[in-house]
Amino acid sequence: MADFSLDDLKALREQLGTGMVETKNALVEAGGDKEKAVELLRIRGAKSNAKRADRSTSEGLIATVHSATAVTMIELASETDFVAKNEKFVALAEAVVQALADSGAETVDQGLAAKAGSGTVASLIEEQAATLGEKLELRQLVRLTGDKFEIYLHRTSKDLPPQIGVVLAYTGDDAETARSIAQHISFANPEYVSKDEIPADAVANERRIVEEISRGEGKPEAALPKIIEGRLGAFYKQVALLEQDYAKDNKLTVAKVAIDAGLTITGFARFKVGA
Repeated sequence: MADFSLDDLKALREQLGTGMVETKNALVEAGGDKEKAVELLRIRGAKSNAKRADRSTSEGLIATVHSATAVTMIELASETDFVAKNEKFVALAEAVVQALADSGAETVDQGLAAKAGSGTVASLIEEQAATLGEKLELRQLVRLTGDKFEIYLHRTSKDLPPQIGVVLAYTGDDAETARSIAQHISFANPEYVSKDEIPADAVANERRIVEEISRGEGKPEAALPKIIEGRLGAFYKQVALLEQDYAKDNKLTVAKVAIDAGLTITGFARFKVGA
């Protein structure tokens, strides 16, 4: 009989988050040696990770950390919402986002290679995937610099961690309006701050499409330029934040709200779990 107690079994389960049977079997195989049992569980978990490589990760959470001059935001993905709300997964997200902020990483590849403890962010995620029994993935990462920031994290379900995250970078003093604009972004999902940021080829493609649609509807040739510009305006409202109707008052644009509040929006990022 292996030399370990029920308390040893319970402590190891709490440390690793592994199941009762697999933890007991590892302790038995290790002859009660807890360090050896941990090694066995990690090896088995790594093998399971390889088998999980093709599984989808549609759940997870958004986490952020900020300094005076930058905000780092991540989407850490899991297979199930059960793991997404697990304390160990939440703690992993906090450790990962802090490591990324410390490293200054700006891309997922840079983030995975960043130092975390005695290893890398990638190895830290892999280790926790082994103990939690699911494929885990650093899916999105952004590092936004600026003068001031507003961070808005939205829970789509009260028993889950944040599923939508917005970071707004701005100058000005009206933090309340800045937060309201961040909330607007979470709802409206713009892609650019202003229409001037929209790539020229995207505008040209949209112009071609709306012209084709308008001609197909039999619109008079003389009226086409005005109709096309009107439909392009609708496109701008869809993708450019400052062009959008403000969620709290659709008689105002976001640009008007920002100007009235003395704010200049310098950048933003929006993540949604699974999107």
